[in-house]
Amino acid sequence: MLKIKENIPLVSVVMNCFNGERYIKESINSVMKQTYQNWELIIFDNFSDDGSKKIIDEYTKDKRIKYFKSKSHLKLYDARNQAVNLSSGKFICFLDTDDIWIKDKIEKQIKYINENKIFDLIYSNYFIKQNNSQKLKIKFKEKLPEGSITTNLLKDYKVGILTILIKREVFKFLNFNKNYEIIGDFDFVISLSKKKKIGSIQEPLAIYRDHKDNTSKKKIDLYIKEVSSWIKDNEVNLRIFSNLFNLKFYLFKLKIKKFLKYNH
Repeated sequence: MLKIKENIPLVSVVMNCFNGERYIKESINSVMKQTYQNWELIIFDNFSDDGSKKIIDEYTKDKRIKYFKSKSHLKLYDARNQAVNLSSGKFICFLDTDDIWIKDKIEKQIKYINENKIFDLIYSNYFIKQNNSQKLKIKFKEKLPEGSITTNLLKDYKVGILTILIKREVFKFLNFNKNYEIIGDFDFVISLSKKKKIGSIQEPLAIYRDHKDNTSKKKIDLYIKEVSSWIKDNEVNLRIFSNLFNLKFYLFKLKIKKFLKYNH
């Protein structure tokens, strides 16, 4: 296990919480069990009205865990920006209250980004866990791209926000679009990829919990609306990268998914 030293940078873990009482213990525990221990956990409570705060209070004796509560409910990516502003690490990661990290996630990413200084953001593969199953399924079987990968990402987006480690300095020139509720990380990473190089670690370093309350499932109409709006706003640039068809086909599949949801 890594011991905290002055030359080991602080990593800020941003956890946005809205009524996360069901899974938040597992998420916090997966941060506390990290082999890399020089972290702070910024828990930004987006005006929850469940028992999340009571659970979080069990952990705040650890001074690395810092709790903040919004005065009103914000859109998710507005809340993410505010949480980032409350952090102080050289690197920033994101973990939502229903997801989990593998114990050496931060350690491996810090090592990789230190050895490959051309990258401003590192991401990895991850596991999918169906809510009522103990089995883990690897999300991507093919190699993850790295470098200047805008075209790759527009063709087949593979960057899960739960796997990101990003240099703090990026937020000096780029923030999440606060008007988004679902696709803000996609918009952010695509924008960053046009300016900076992105690195990848092929092994899964996190676990995404797939359940009926995932925002993209609960708010599929909003999901479709945001994707449609993003395509319209970026259509000129998409033609440059020759992937307009791919995204329009993805939007079509979302609409089919919505149809099946409401007709079964």
